[in-house]
Amino acid sequence: MRVLGVDPGLTRCGVGVVEGVAGRPLTMLGVGVVRTPVDADLGQRLVAVEQGIEQWLDEHRPEFVAVERVFSQHNVRTVMGTAQASAVAMLCAARRGIPVALHTPSEVKAAVTGSGRADKAQVGAMVTRLLRLAAPPKPADAADALALAICHIWRAPAQNRLQRAVALHSAKAPKGRTA
Repeated sequence: MRVLGVDPGLTRCGVGVVEGVAGRPLTMLGVGVVRTPVDADLGQRLVAVEQGIEQWLDEHRPEFVAVERVFSQHNVRTVMGTAQASAVAMLCAARRGIPVALHTPSEVKAAVTGSGRADKAQVGAMVTRLLRLAAPPKPADAADALALAICHIWRAPAQNRLQRAVALHSAKAPKGRTA
């Protein structure tokens, strides 16, 4: 399974590609950051994020895209930029028919470190260890993107089984009743 992880941001959008399957060693195929100038018009910044993500999709041909689910923060301006960059990533994947999965920050931290309250340094250290890298990817947005991809590889099989079970149960439910 090849997954493009996207840690959305308007100034720095982390991207990382990981390949592998749950229970086996994983391989990093690429990591980086799509940057946009802070003083540019919002529309231009969103186009720059789109172009950057499209380049990653062209180069790495992922089977899935894992995007960090936007959560409420105190700074509304930051949330808006993050949500807009997230939407661009989802749009780029959807345009190509690539399935998109959203993972919360605590879900990603728990998958990679064992604790949903891990800090950025702990996430970076575990990403480095899991992917057998010489040093943690910099900046933290890049490490977070790899963590998203790892989380999806590890969690996708269980999520797929759950979705199939729910669909099967719904199909067997008597008409007029919901499961």
